[in-house]
Amino acid sequence: MSTQPAVSLPTRSDQIYAQAPCRADLAGSTIDLWPLYLFHPGSVTVNMAVDIQTTCKITPQKVRAIHLKSLDTGREDRFASLDALMSAKNYRHGLAAHIVRFFQPAQGFLLESHSESPAGAGISGSSAMMICTTAALARFTGRKISVEQIRVIAQNIEAQLIRVPTGCQDYYPALHGGASAIHLDVDGIHHERIAISAVQLETRFVLFYTGAPRQSGINNWEVFKQHINGDRHVIRNFSEISRIAQEMHLALRSEEWTDVARLLNEEWKLRRTNAPGITTPLIDKLIDAAKKHGARAAKVCGAGGGGCVIVLIEEGTRDRVHAAIRANGGHPLDFRISRHGLRFHTAGPKP
Repeated sequence: MSTQPAVSLPTRSDQIYAQAPCRADLAGSTIDLWPLYLFHPGSVTVNMAVDIQTTCKITPQKVRAIHLKSLDTGREDRFASLDALMSAKNYRHGLAAHIVRFFQPAQGFLLESHSESPAGAGISGSSAMMICTTAALARFTGRKISVEQIRVIAQNIEAQLIRVPTGCQDYYPALHGGASAIHLDVDGIHHERIAISAVQLETRFVLFYTGAPRQSGINNWEVFKQHINGDRHVIRNFSEISRIAQEMHLALRSEEWTDVARLLNEEWKLRRTNAPGITTPLIDKLIDAAKKHGARAAKVCGAGGGGCVIVLIEEGTRDRVHAAIRANGGHPLDFRISRHGLRFHTAGPKP
């Protein structure tokens, strides 16, 4: 629980507006769950921040009331005071409520959140929202915390919300933007920004939504338990996933696109064998259609079972790939790299 005093903070009158992007992962997902990466030395995850944004706007109020409102889902909570929020048993906007419980603001406020990510897209919309909401409430309450502390708080509160271990990789694109390698070492987690042109990435990748949210039963927890329980097949797969991610880091940094394609396909092949339901007939159909029109490789983002797919394409084939995806029931997204991670504005447009 926060140790911040409840009465010593000045009253704020200015709005706080924070924004953080979602991500598309290329390699190494799931191995970022502690302590799995400790069993695979040299583990790394590779991902890209995409310009699909989450936002949190806090408007101070002169009364003690707290109003939490999710503009994209329509969920909201109203509390007469912080005490009322702290004593509540259930929340409609649980993400915001749990972060408020940590920071315990002394002043009333309206918190409005919004995510551009489709529901269950697998591009870490919830983790990005955790980052911008944590950062906004830290600033609102006058807490001076580092970027890494924002990550730790956001990750730990999300674990409290979903009640299973959370990986660390999803928070770094939201914090830093661009392409990232997150090194998972015995002495801690280390973020590296990969020096590659955003234009190169935007030219060579396509992102599409399957139209179906991820199935709730398809998650990293089942694979995590199998690994901890000593399932040899899963452990071998993770050793390979770790190897692929390390090679992907080098290939992307060197812009060796043939290697990137090979590794993306290898990663997806391994993912499909980790647990049933990671792929679906629709996902397979959409990937096959994309490959017939210029895609070189593809994999599902996140845990699988639905959501988004990241596709490496031949240069100049974007329109053909988009058309093939649409014709088969998918929804191409406007794929752009988010050059920036977490950003603040003293006042911004309504989320």
